Amino acid sequence: MAFPPQFLDELRTRVPLVSVVGRRVKLIRKGREHQGLCPFHNEKTPSFTVNEDKGFYHCFGCGAHGDAIGFEMQSGHLSFTEAVERLAAEAGLDVPKATPEDRQRDQRRASLHDALEAACAFFERQLRTAVGHEGFNYLKGRGLGDETIARFRLGWAPDSRDALKKALMNAQCPEALLIEAGLLKKPETGAAFDYFRGRVMFPITDRRGRVVAFGARTLGDGQPKYLNSPETPLFHKGATLYGLAHAREAARETGVVVVAEGYMDVIALNQAGFGYAVAPLGTAVTEQQIEELWRLAPEPILCLDGDVAGQRAMARALDRAFPILRPGLSLRFATVPAPEDPDSLIKARGPAAMQAVLDAAQPLIEVAWRLATAGRPLDTPERRAALEKELMDKAHTIADETVRWQYVAAFRAKLKESFRPPPRQWTRPAGGGRPGRFGPPPPPLRGADGLLPGAGRPPPPRPTAQAQEWVMLALVLDHPRLIDQVGERLGETAFVDKSLDNLRRGILKHLGAARDLDAGELSSHLRSDGFAPTLDILLDANERRGRAVPGYGSIEDARAHWEDVFHYYTRTYRQADSSEACAQLAQDGSQASWVRFEAVKGQESVESGWDGEPGTRGGK
Repeated sequence: MAFPPQFLDELRTRVPLVSVVGRRVKLIRKGREHQGLCPFHNEKTPSFTVNEDKGFYHCFGCGAHGDAIGFEMQSGHLSFTEAVERLAAEAGLDVPKATPEDRQRDQRRASLHDALEAACAFFERQLRTAVGHEGFNYLKGRGLGDETIARFRLGWAPDSRDALKKALMNAQCPEALLIEAGLLKKPETGAAFDYFRGRVMFPITDRRGRVVAFGARTLGDGQPKYLNSPETPLFHKGATLYGLAHAREAARETGVVVVAEGYMDVIALNQAGFGYAVAPLGTAVTEQQIEELWRLAPEPILCLDGDVAGQRAMARALDRAFPILRPGLSLRFATVPAPEDPDSLIKARGPAAMQAVLDAAQPLIEVAWRLATAGRPLDTPERRAALEKELMDKAHTIADETVRWQYVAAFRAKLKESFRPPPRQWTRPAGGGRPGRFGPPPPPLRGADGLLPGAGRPPPPRPTAQAQEWVMLALVLDHPRLIDQVGERLGETAFVDKSLDNLRRGILKHLGAARDLDAGELSSHLRSDGFAPTLDILLDANERRGRAVPGYGSIEDARAHWEDVFHYYTRTYRQADSSEACAQLAQDGSQASWVRFEAVKGQESVESGWDGEPGTRGGK
């Protein structure tokens, strides 16, 4: 909800920033500021400062910055509203309700919380009576101690249609409220009855520890085996994580959060010392849950079973995560060896075995590659092309431009590494003979002046970097589909000219979001983004220079021109590598120097394929 600015100003005045930060950071006064070790990243030398006069904290190491509310949000993994409410309670301030509708909604939610809390206490009591002995014996048989059962507030729903209804329904908890809370179910005809019957009860809480729903497990043959509360004003299954309230503090201290598959996995992990475990509620991890996980740790570990269902869950999580990846925020995947799950693995082999599984967690990029290639024949160009298209399509679902092009580059590198021919091996006969079938490489030839060919001679004049950047962008503007072939390299190349570099980023952004744009649509989007002056200058320059970028009718011709310009643009770096390899070969003439020289020249030949000015490739 929105809070009046005057209230927020009063809150910041009433809550000293130093006292808020000091609860989590040991601060030492340095002049007019306080310093300490940043709580948001690991450091040994203090780079975290608190300026009470100006009312903000700042870390010069990781860039964290904000006021008392921001610190409470970041350190406690709270929403803005939750941080304000917590600080207001400390300051003795009443949180204002913006409108009568807000007050009515909050009162209704408070009543739902009260009903669910009462139901949780009822289920807890039943577990300790003769009625709940079956559920209690089940939990003890799963290895749970009394302290763990109490900490997670586990309970038992009697096998009765109205036991909960009779215990709770009164003036404060009318039938309509219990139905809205998901505790009673109302059929089309007949009386409302208890939603949960004859099941072990697992309270589901929000991040503040308030009960919002229940998960329930049957001990018989009834179906479904697990049953969750229905959707309510307090409970949205796809946005909630089981065990979140228990995991927050441990995740903040360790920077780790583990996502298991079920309630018992979370509880077993917690009991074994892995207090940062959570679980989705019987479904694949959703985008909302991933965002919630990122509030706890930058790279949550999804710990899935090694069976077929676990692999399917892994693939679904990848599909959900790819579009929302951002710099520094990703997922890692750990697989429990089949047929174990975290609960059974810990029982059989102890916490150390579980820790080994988590330590072996793989980055998202490695898992995506493994799932795409597992059991897949790649013995023909067509099959390899299908794999490449699948990976590129997946990379282009990433909304963030920087991460998108990093994945394009990473997939390209993996494809190249997987399909390149094995390197030629040098062999040396027994007895110290010359290496290779035809003997050692010949010594480098030198001219009459004693220099290596080309050494000491000035290079031919070349177009300016700005002119080459202009040509590359103009070709893509004329032929947007070029991005399929050149997008990776264009995304990795930072231009010297800042205005053209900004235009490059704009082109990548729009063609990354909609790869089927034509030239007119792309130009229109760019002009809407404020690139009209740069586009006009670029088009005017092309006319004044006699159309240095001709209007190719064929995308193949345009691509050949683009490749020429790009390779000429990057030729400086290849020439530097070549010169260094030549110098090393001339100095020692060793086999290693010759191998390096051959590799550099071979790469130069493969990447260039020409030895002239831009525009000469293929006879152009």
